[in-house]
Amino acid sequence: MRRSATIGGIVVALIVGGAVSGFAIAWRPAIAAIEPPARKSFDPEMIKRGRELAALGNCNDCHTVRGGKDFAGGLPVPTPFGTIFSTNITPDPETGIRRWSEEAFRRAMRSGVDREGHHLYPTFPYDHFTNVSDQDDRALYAFLMTREPVVAPARTNELPFPLNQRFVIAGWKLLFLHRDAYRPDSTRSAEWNRGAYLVEGLAHCGACHTPRNALGAERASARFAGGESDYWSAYAINAQSPAPVPWNVDALYVYLRNGWHPDHGTARGPMAEVVSNLSSVPASDVHAIAVHMAGVLGSPAPGRDRATVVAQAKPAADKAAQTDPQGAAIYAATCAPCHESGRPPPYGGIKLSLSTAINAPDPRNLANIVLTGVRPVEGERSPIMPGFASSMTDTQVAALMNYLRARFTSRAPWKDLAKTIEEARRTQTAFLQTSAGPRSMPTDPAQRDKP
Repeated sequence: MRRSATIGGIVVALIVGGAVSGFAIAWRPAIAAIEPPARKSFDPEMIKRGRELAALGNCNDCHTVRGGKDFAGGLPVPTPFGTIFSTNITPDPETGIRRWSEEAFRRAMRSGVDREGHHLYPTFPYDHFTNVSDQDDRALYAFLMTREPVVAPARTNELPFPLNQRFVIAGWKLLFLHRDAYRPDSTRSAEWNRGAYLVEGLAHCGACHTPRNALGAERASARFAGGESDYWSAYAINAQSPAPVPWNVDALYVYLRNGWHPDHGTARGPMAEVVSNLSSVPASDVHAIAVHMAGVLGSPAPGRDRATVVAQAKPAADKAAQTDPQGAAIYAATCAPCHESGRPPPYGGIKLSLSTAINAPDPRNLANIVLTGVRPVEGERSPIMPGFASSMTDTQVAALMNYLRARFTSRAPWKDLAKTIEEARRTQTAFLQTSAGPRSMPTDPAQRDKP
């Protein structure tokens, strides 16, 4: 009896001790609300810089729903664990951040904790924003605090227990939140280091382009090896890149700045939103990102120049037509008039042998683009392509995609294509109803500035 009582006491002590330790780890104090600062108290140059930084961070597209006010939140973010809704970051005193001090804002950016002490879900990429400097945080704060206030209460996240309990996030942070992870490399140029600072910080490129583990954290051992975002595949942007023609600094710069490149195609899905924002930031910052990412991609293997890739695709045409006559007929009627016209965008298409979507191991992006097309950008000379969701059956889309894969690549056919198309049709319809979509995307390289 005495031994049982002793064991019971130890168990109780362990439970109590664990609860106390857990509370100590999870608890964060509230930061006092402030009287809203006047707009004129912020330096105009600081606001301007904050606008550029917010564009680099793609803040508007994550915090804006289709038809809604900028930065008012409410955008559903699908995750493997449930749906999380972005929050209102306008300076509304009750539902936004108007009563947040700069200290509270910085804590949210660095530690993922809001003014009231609640842990924020890492769909807000503070695991990258922890690398942002004090000066840049101050500029972002100035910009957001001078936006139009919008009354927009937070929507309730759709998460199962216990993930709907925010103290759980404290444990996630212990495992995966590494502060001050970015360190300048003294052996590299100032431009390379600037690009690294942006990529690892505000631009948070790895948030989409790095695969995640079972707990939703980026896999450090597979950095930039490809991920997913909003039902699109985010391609590998390291040595595993599926791009037929290797990326270089110039191609990356043109693509990121203008939204398309003749050797790599047009930015689609979430990437269209990214380049929409990058079109409004200093060209030097976009070029710095290109310089850094070219280093990550590494030197290309021999035999992957543009002329070789195009030449290798030609002999496959007749064989593909014999194997899949239905796909060949659909291609001739719907794709060839633009993609074989030789005209530049917006009235002509890229050479499909150069398409990453057709060469990629995952067919999702090609299914998305066939179904939804490429939307024109108002007031810009931008690529355009109709979507075929309403005019093609899933069987016809599959026939076309199989034909494209066989004709323009030497890669093995995709598996489970019917399932991919069915999912793409369902998810893209749902997502297009809520996403804000790109605001602007200048796409004519001749019209863009040079760094």
